[in-house]
Amino acid sequence: MPNSPSTHLMKPLFHPAAEDLTVQGILHALSDPVRVHIFAKIVDAMCAQICSAFAEVEGCAIPKSTLSQHFKVLRGAGLIHSQRKGVEMHNVARCAEVDARFPGLVGTIVEAYKTQRDRERRAARRRLAKAA
Repeated sequence: MPNSPSTHLMKPLFHPAAEDLTVQGILHALSDPVRVHIFAKIVDAMCAQICSAFAEVEGCAIPKSTLSQHFKVLRGAGLIHSQRKGVEMHNVARCAEVDARFPGLVGTIVEAYKTQRDRERRAARRRLAKAA
């Protein structure tokens, strides 16, 4: 059955080679607050993360099409490797490959993001406490 769904081949995902990664591409990908949040969570995870786990980021719902675009940008920058498994896309960070090309870059960005996020959360809690 040549046209059955099980024999339909999906378009392969693009993953740049490590030698093709650029600082500009990485900085662009991580300049968006949703993408840096997603990437930091993937980096912290001990296993592959599915895209649907990020349907809500910092209390805001993310449309499926927008989420797909964010993952495409992260993948295109070489920050994650995605693999289709059934209906889900499983994503892992490519930190070792990126770090081999640009030592310390991604780790520094992720840590700076976490510091900023924690500072913003503390400030929000203080504002809530003052308002109460």
